[in-house]
Amino acid sequence: MALSLISRGTYWLLFTYVIFVSHICNGFYLPGSYMHTYSTRDEIFAKVNSLTSIETELPFSYYSLPYCTPSGGIKKSAENLGELLMGDQIDNSPYRFRMNVNESVFLCTTRPLSEHEVKLLKQRTHDLYQVNMILDNLPAMRFAYQNGHKVQWTGFPVGYSPPNIDDVYIINHLKFKVFIHEYEGTGVQILGTGEEGMGVISTADDEKKASGYEIVGFEVSPCSIKYDPEKMAKLHQYDEVPPVNCPLDLEKSQVIREQERISFTYEVEFVKSDTKWPSRWDAYLKMEGSRVHWFSILNSLMVIFFLAGIVFVIFLRTVRRDLTRYEELDKESQAQMNEELSGWKLVVGDVFREPNHSKLLCVMIGDGVQIMGMAVVTIIFAALGFMSPASRGMLLTGMIILYLFLGTGAGYAGVYLYRVIKGTSEGWRSLSWSIACFFPGIVFIILTILNFLLWGNKSSGAIPLSLYFKLLSLWFFISVPLTLLGGYLATRAEPVQYPVRTNQIAREIPGRKYPSWLLVLGAGTLPFGTLFIELFFILSSIWLGRFYYVFGFLLVVLLLLVIVCAEVSLVLTYMHLCVEDWQWWWKAFYASGSVALYVFLYSINYLVFELQSLSGPVSATLYLGYSLIIAVAIMLSTGTIGFVTSFYFVHYLFSSVKID
Repeated sequence: MALSLISRGTYWLLFTYVIFVSHICNGFYLPGSYMHTYSTRDEIFAKVNSLTSIETELPFSYYSLPYCTPSGGIKKSAENLGELLMGDQIDNSPYRFRMNVNESVFLCTTRPLSEHEVKLLKQRTHDLYQVNMILDNLPAMRFAYQNGHKVQWTGFPVGYSPPNIDDVYIINHLKFKVFIHEYEGTGVQILGTGEEGMGVISTADDEKKASGYEIVGFEVSPCSIKYDPEKMAKLHQYDEVPPVNCPLDLEKSQVIREQERISFTYEVEFVKSDTKWPSRWDAYLKMEGSRVHWFSILNSLMVIFFLAGIVFVIFLRTVRRDLTRYEELDKESQAQMNEELSGWKLVVGDVFREPNHSKLLCVMIGDGVQIMGMAVVTIIFAALGFMSPASRGMLLTGMIILYLFLGTGAGYAGVYLYRVIKGTSEGWRSLSWSIACFFPGIVFIILTILNFLLWGNKSSGAIPLSLYFKLLSLWFFISVPLTLLGGYLATRAEPVQYPVRTNQIAREIPGRKYPSWLLVLGAGTLPFGTLFIELFFILSSIWLGRFYYVFGFLLVVLLLLVIVCAEVSLVLTYMHLCVEDWQWWWKAFYASGSVALYVFLYSINYLVFELQSLSGPVSATLYLGYSLIIAVAIMLSTGTIGFVTSFYFVHYLFSSVKID
């Protein structure tokens, strides 16, 4: 009866949390699951995201510069948790499009530029800031030629500064090309967009309601044109102006200087396309150097399979030979062998001795289980297509929500290991609290320091104070209770029993010519071999604004990483036991966890050689701060894989030998 009441209470607790979080989370959708169709002359307004630069990595609000504002005022779009953390600030804009209507339109003329505005425009231009515009959830795409090659970019620059000239010119005329696909339904109308809500399917008696146009592409060509401010001042917003060609002469371009009034105009051309709505993101997901990308990853996979196979075969043969020889001997021969031979058989009374800082080890294992579970589930969902690039910030939002709910696994793993090591469940509550606070505490400290830097630079990437309270609420009301629940469940589980007894007096570890930690740190190079090629593309997507969408390959790399981490940790644990070093616990953790050191060093290498344009100590500090968070997460997750594998290997090894 009591058990049934507890189980009912647990179910109600979980149900309450699901209902609570469902009000916080935003749902994501499969790519191509719904669309928005427009009729001829329907008005569509573009939106603007934060200004971004690969030189500073400090996002700023679009309206921090003297651009034209909407007549109804600036309104922020609803943003999910991931968008806010990534520094996205999506606002409405005055750029109006009328479906299938080609036009050239006047937008506005600014007041005379002040000294501060001129300084700001020039600074943003020199720092290569890009304006990011969105139409029907598609980012504006721009094509440029560099060294004879056609290069694809998203967004357009604030301005440009010709070489050997002191003047700076602003982009004030945009040529938009909107690609549309004619949709003809059969009595079905699909409404809704990626931002306003889910699609609604309804029957339509009228054929006209079941047909329309879908937006499948959005391109922009930026220009700088000098207008006569007196003539332009007579125009009103959305008045027709004659179309113009982008001038090649700098005298006809709009220079940025004090008391200058800048007029903004734009042209729209609608082009019919054969591209269908579900395939409209294909143009954005074509990665540069795709052939090199695929062949490099395949080569890496082949090398890792080869190395992993060799390690696995050698390891199995060595251990099996030792066990077979030992089991074939009678008791007298076994006793004589124990006296004469050295190796793992001599540390039988010390191999399960409690390690130093055992509570910290349990905390790190618990957090490692939580992070690895989050990574595996996220990548699987992304590989299956659930994380659409149209859902901005949804990948990060999903990772955070998964991390919160996997607190149960973290609490269970940490407390379970604590019970195995200590033999008691006393103190499991404080351990569960430590597990809930350890990794989030590290992230919170680093993000707070970085946030002060962003606040000091008035960047839109700074996390608002209200979001801090939301994150703390999510952590306190979801992650902490679930971690405590996991710890409670672990106290009710039957712990693993050691196959051998531990001696009261610790055995002395023989001296060695080289420190064991040198071998442990060197072991991280093999797991790093599975990562470094993929790591380059991931870093490029984060810091250079490129799209990353080959999650299938990333899933394969993750599985290989798990296998290699397990094998490397096993081999090093066996090597340490063979030289009578029974302090294997932390070494098993860091044998695979040391890959994080190489990831962080590679991040520094990427900063020096690939992000050469990154300017200023603030930008470098932001980069290194975020890289440190990633490195800590990798250390905890890969270290957990190695430790758990080594623990069960040592348990199997010593339970397979009968020792009096």
